[in-house]
Amino acid sequence: MTSDHEAPTHPDPDQGDAVTEPDVEGEQPSASAGVEDELRAQLADRTLDLQRLQAEYLNYKRRVDRDREVIKAGAAAQVLSSLLPVLDDLGRADEHGELQGGFKAVADSLRQAVTSHGLEAFGTDGDPFDPNVHEALMHGYSDDVEVTTADKVLQTGYRVGDRVLRPARVSVVEPSEPSAAPDGAADDAQA
Repeated sequence: MTSDHEAPTHPDPDQGDAVTEPDVEGEQPSASAGVEDELRAQLADRTLDLQRLQAEYLNYKRRVDRDREVIKAGAAAQVLSSLLPVLDDLGRADEHGELQGGFKAVADSLRQAVTSHGLEAFGTDGDPFDPNVHEALMHGYSDDVEVTTADKVLQTGYRVGDRVLRPARVSVVEPSEPSAAPDGAADDAQA
């Protein structure tokens, strides 16, 4: 009988069993190194996939947030645009002195509400003409102006931020017409 504490016996080399030598400290068997390299490569691939997925998600989130803001601004502009005829009617009623009492309070509340949503009226008599915000309905000449000017505002313009909902409709005057004929016409008349 052998006790559990006895040293193991090595098989006899003559009996055909090979004796294996213990690994030298620090060396790894080549099969184990290949598996480890493969695992590292898989880890690197999975890490890159995860980073790509995270970047795609962040881009998607930014795009959705940006689109949400654009849709929100577009919906607000559409609602405000539908109220422009009402604001025009209120302006005409105010010009004729018909805004009094409770009706005036309602008109003031409506104007305050649309202003709180960013609606801004623009266009005053004497503004320099800007085709980006003015729509010329009439044209004339005047000695009183040096640049093309919106002489009279016929219908107020409205914008929300930088977005023009409706241009101001104006009568435009330019500096007086030159009295001399064009250069080519004067030469033709003399010939």
